[in-house]
Amino acid sequence: MPDQNTRTFDSAPAGLPLMLKAALPALPVIGSLPGIKHSRGELPETTLIRRRVTTDQAHLERYRRVCGFASSSSLPATYPHLAAHTLHLTMMTDTSFPFTPMGAVHLRNRITQHRPIGVAESYDISLRAAQLTPHPKGQLVELLSEARVGDELVWDESMTVFFRGRSGSGPEPTTPPLDGLDAPRGPVHWTLPGSLGRSYGAVSGDRNPIHLHSLTAKAFGFPRAIAHGMWTKAKCLSALEADLPEAYTATVEFKKPILLPGTIVFGRDEQPGRTLFGVRSQDGDTEHLVGTIVPS
Repeated sequence: MPDQNTRTFDSAPAGLPLMLKAALPALPVIGSLPGIKHSRGELPETTLIRRRVTTDQAHLERYRRVCGFASSSSLPATYPHLAAHTLHLTMMTDTSFPFTPMGAVHLRNRITQHRPIGVAESYDISLRAAQLTPHPKGQLVELLSEARVGDELVWDESMTVFFRGRSGSGPEPTTPPLDGLDAPRGPVHWTLPGSLGRSYGAVSGDRNPIHLHSLTAKAFGFPRAIAHGMWTKAKCLSALEADLPEAYTATVEFKKPILLPGTIVFGRDEQPGRTLFGVRSQDGDTEHLVGTIVPS
């Protein structure tokens, strides 16, 4: 008998209907209707599972080009995140989820690659909402994903998502994982086109309007479109690709948004037991991302 708290998909849920569903709760009047209004309270206990995820080689090559990865017989560590993306949308657009998805901020991301996933391998990917914690300006939700080949755990991810509240719910109960770390200053300049959000959105399926055009970004309070956080993380890992071990954990904190078009600067610093890396503005004054690589 199937677990009533598990929903299983044999293919990816359709992304466009989910994006439309995500927008409805933000609309006046419509957002208060039954079947659209989100409940308030605890996180849902449902686990979402997508079975037998396979890799389309042409799609993988487009992703590599957008993010800067070299061709390889294994997947970039950030690539399984794409398979989990529509599961994230499915969970956050369900009315049992206690927050509306529009306006959510991807604050932190941790990916552990337990071993490389071969391009020809299929895997199952699961998602659950694990924890709801206070934040001085709202609340945080931790979304956990796992990828398994058979019974073997090969990859897992933690996404920390911030939902703003009218008043904060209190200080964070634990110290953020990268607290006190600054993005290294470096010599590597990346010039980003205004079309980057559309390019990454097309390959990732994340077509949040804040990333696509200045006009749609302005509707959410941004002066121009902003780069996807997961593109920024992937671009950093591609810059470190030649030195990455087979098993490692990559943790990042997303700081200030990257406005498009623009130029950013990547830096790295080898430290005992880890690589510290980050992205700053061209003048070096603004941190956009700070991260660490720790071998497993």
